[in-house]
Amino acid sequence: ADNLSDALKKLKITTTDSTADSLEGCLDCLLQALAQNNMETSEKIQKSGVLQVFASLLMPQSSCTAKVANIIAEVARNEFMRNPCVDAGLVPPLVQLLNCKDQEILLQTGRALGNICYDSHEGRNAVDHAGGAHIVVDHIRSLCSKTDPASEKLLTVFCGMLMNYSNENDTLQSQLINMGVIPTLVKLLGIHCQNAALTEMCLVAFGNLAELESSKEQFAYTNIAEELVKLFKKQIEHDKKEMIFEVLAPLAENDVIKLQLVEAGLVECLLEIVQKTVDSDREDDIAELKTASDLMVLLLLGDESMQKLFEGGKGSVFQRVLSWIPSNSHQLQLAGALAIANFARNDGNCIHMVDNGIVQILMDLLDRHVEDGNVTVQHAALSALRNLAIPVVNKAKMLSAGVADTVLKFLRSEMPPVQFKLLGTLRMLIDAQAEAAEQLGKNMKLVERLVEWCEAKDHAGVMGESNRLLSALIRHSKSKDVIRTIIQSGGIKHLVTMATSEHVIMQNEALVALALIAALELVTAEKDLENAQLVQILHRLLSDDRSAPEIKYNSMVLICALIGSEPLQKEVQSMAFLEVVSKLRSHENKTVAQQASLTEQRLAVES
Repeated sequence: ADNLSDALKKLKITTTDSTADSLEGCLDCLLQALAQNNMETSEKIQKSGVLQVFASLLMPQSSCTAKVANIIAEVARNEFMRNPCVDAGLVPPLVQLLNCKDQEILLQTGRALGNICYDSHEGRNAVDHAGGAHIVVDHIRSLCSKTDPASEKLLTVFCGMLMNYSNENDTLQSQLINMGVIPTLVKLLGIHCQNAALTEMCLVAFGNLAELESSKEQFAYTNIAEELVKLFKKQIEHDKKEMIFEVLAPLAENDVIKLQLVEAGLVECLLEIVQKTVDSDREDDIAELKTASDLMVLLLLGDESMQKLFEGGKGSVFQRVLSWIPSNSHQLQLAGALAIANFARNDGNCIHMVDNGIVQILMDLLDRHVEDGNVTVQHAALSALRNLAIPVVNKAKMLSAGVADTVLKFLRSEMPPVQFKLLGTLRMLIDAQAEAAEQLGKNMKLVERLVEWCEAKDHAGVMGESNRLLSALIRHSKSKDVIRTIIQSGGIKHLVTMATSEHVIMQNEALVALALIAALELVTAEKDLENAQLVQILHRLLSDDRSAPEIKYNSMVLICALIGSEPLQKEVQSMAFLEVVSKLRSHENKTVAQQASLTEQRLAVES
């Protein structure tokens, strides 16, 4: 400790009049003390005011420079020392040292700047201001192809420095991307894949940069997919695989890279991991199984990569993923169902899958999750069924396979994501299927639940889908029984509210359903329509210039139907509809103009 105090005192009065030897001795003493107790020694260095002295010792030609930079690197390992290093003005002279040729000085300077930047806003700003990143990127570029140990060590330090410099800082990450660091790092990974430390630094740097959208476009122009898959195949340790996964996941969000990864053979690696880990209960294996199967699903989100793996439904990948669904692992059931939902993104695939028995596999999966089921699995399986129900030719086949009954088992669910998918699946199934729409529309339990969900103010998605299904049951069945069931359950007011939705498609669906109600069961619905202030709403829709032509058209059709009811006719007469309608006779849309003339005639007769 006394030696340290002496050394610090000497350093304070030194710089000008001391010999290089005595200076070296003081610096060695500091390094020794830091090696024994870094934190305590750093505190003493800070208190002594020696940091300011270091700035003047950082000269390219001085023999002590590397040692001074080493001391700065050591003290900056402590969080409390980073700002004092910046305040002491150490960053500009350190950045200047990056221009020298001496390898040891470059190494220690890279370490010092990297440590000053670590989790320090001030440190990063100072390095940015002094232009440090640019010089380091240039160094990496010129050293990239050198494989001697000294160059690799320097590359590792410089990559680490850039990583600390840009970590979780979008602006600085963008700056590095604009400097063209990505192709350089990818090249580096390819050349130095045998060097574990350097590879690790590259991976962490990629992980940092890959989150940015602009980086993905640059990555797509490199052979990153090939390099990562090559590296992945060599890994045995869980941590190393996990590290590569952390880069793959954000990169795989880009459709071009998805396809590159598929072509580079990532899928085979993932399937192999699943096979090896599926029956294991080791924590690492469970984590790997999840990551691999999640990544598999992500690769299927790209249209080209998905179609390549589907291979007309004959692909081995498609078959393997299919075999996940009946497994006992919830994670694999989930990934399998999500994969099917992703494969089911065009009519051709959907038709092929329904014809080849996928529906039964999904229904069996759902049956396993009715009582206290796994919500994510329920949600995924319903998503897959909903997508499969989109092509017209699939609807009747799925209905006769009993899909509607399986889906209805989840009516009791209190989970909004499950409710949302359940509603969407039923709505897809009954599209233009009159018999099914009538059967479901007379199901009191279903209709009552729909009316309840139409009030789910906290879940706009569930509320919207419930309204749309209520309307669909009427529109596709055109059945008096269905309309009576909905009236009885208190559904009318929701359909009237739906006519004021901000979405034209929903407004329209509501108006068509209400017109059918008025045509088929006006007397029964009269009171509810009056209480829901339908006439006032129609007046508003017709007066509003922003209303779409089809909204105006269907509102007039509905008005003509409503005047068959005495109380509703009185309301229509009291609201000066004639005036609004006659203006619409000159509407630019011919259909609207024609309907306006017809409606005007009807209103004139009735008045």
